Amino acid sequence: MFKKVLIANRGEVALRIIRACREIGIPTVAVYSQADANSLHVSLATEAYCIGANKSAKSNLNIPAIISAALISGADAIHPGYGFMSERADFAEICKEHNITFIGPSPESMQLMGDKATARKTMAAKNVPITPGTGIITDIEEAKKSAEKFGYPVIIKATAGGGGKGMRVANTPEELEQNITLCRQEAEKFFGNPDVYMEKYLVNPRHIEVQIIADKFGNVIHLGERDCSIQRRHQKLIEEAPSPAVDEATRKKLGEAAIQAALAANYEGVGTIEFLLDKDKNFYFMEMNTRLQVEHGISEMISNVDIVREQINIASGNKLSYTQDDIKLSGHAIECRINAEDPERNFLPAPGEINGYITPGGFGVRVDSHVYSGYKIPPYYDSLISKLMCWAPTREECRRRMYRALKEYVITGVKTTLPFYQDLIENEVFISGNFDTGFMNTYKKS
Repeated sequence: MFKKVLIANRGEVALRIIRACREIGIPTVAVYSQADANSLHVSLATEAYCIGANKSAKSNLNIPAIISAALISGADAIHPGYGFMSERADFAEICKEHNITFIGPSPESMQLMGDKATARKTMAAKNVPITPGTGIITDIEEAKKSAEKFGYPVIIKATAGGGGKGMRVANTPEELEQNITLCRQEAEKFFGNPDVYMEKYLVNPRHIEVQIIADKFGNVIHLGERDCSIQRRHQKLIEEAPSPAVDEATRKKLGEAAIQAALAANYEGVGTIEFLLDKDKNFYFMEMNTRLQVEHGISEMISNVDIVREQINIASGNKLSYTQDDIKLSGHAIECRINAEDPERNFLPAPGEINGYITPGGFGVRVDSHVYSGYKIPPYYDSLISKLMCWAPTREECRRRMYRALKEYVITGVKTTLPFYQDLIENEVFISGNFDTGFMNTYKKS
């Protein structure tokens, strides 16, 4: 096992990793920007180093500073969490050059699955279902011919994209030409790679993702699926596991497809295979996230597997602690992402000082957070305050428990999304479980 793990991240995920390491008995190193000097992960880690100014480019994305902190502290492994360095193949390569273990997949696997056009081709070769689409678009006229063949609407995507950026839907040849240009510009701006590809756009499917864990010995397991269909501008709002739209037969097929996808990428570590599910229960590979997901906690709740601990165990060279037969999924879990945003003002970010903070509790309730009363939410990062997760034997019991927990949760001093979730969790369409990615287009506060 590792002597010391540096956590190249911040916020609740940094705390999540510190807790896993502490239970294993591994000392931890926190790195932080000036804006995060008073964050909990700084005080709870074994040691901590400031690596730069407030903005991410000067700190959390500063590779020389992160590597220097690892070398100075004697850390022999780096956990990237999610976001920031978690899907940077170049960072993983630099870690290797300094004899530091990157707790994640190999640079080769990240490059393969990070390039979405290449990933689609790899999945098709392994008979994992994909939507009709193209490779990298080099000729707009050829793209128009392909779009006519697939049938409109189509969606243009940045091959290096993520987080909903570099994506646009086209309903006509004119829109297609315009959106290819715009997507290329966005892709260059956000990812440093202007390449885009196109695929048939499924109107209002379900967004289903399967949690996988793989070791270096070719063993792969899955922990069932999560439903992430309720989104705003391609950003997930609420997740649940398992999906209310997936029956046992489809679940088995999804799990098998996810395992094949991981094997095709020669994957090692924790990852998520994302699919689109249509109303006829047909599913199609969308992409792979080669990292820990924000919503991993609800998969932990239904599987009783500590995903972060297993991730560290695998990275240290050990075999998986489980076989697929060991995994017994139980009950239902829901996660709400509580953000410092104002739902009444189009979810405008609302940084500021929290002057009152009371978390909910009770059986089946989990709160992953890095904030406290007196904590100042900086304006430089994602506005996530906490992840509120609930588990219960059935979906309806879980939904009611979540409503109770949301009503108990008190955060004062800043605007939050708590009122939004209190309303959403009581929405008739959500209660029915019969929703899709178009949910927020028709959602109205009661």
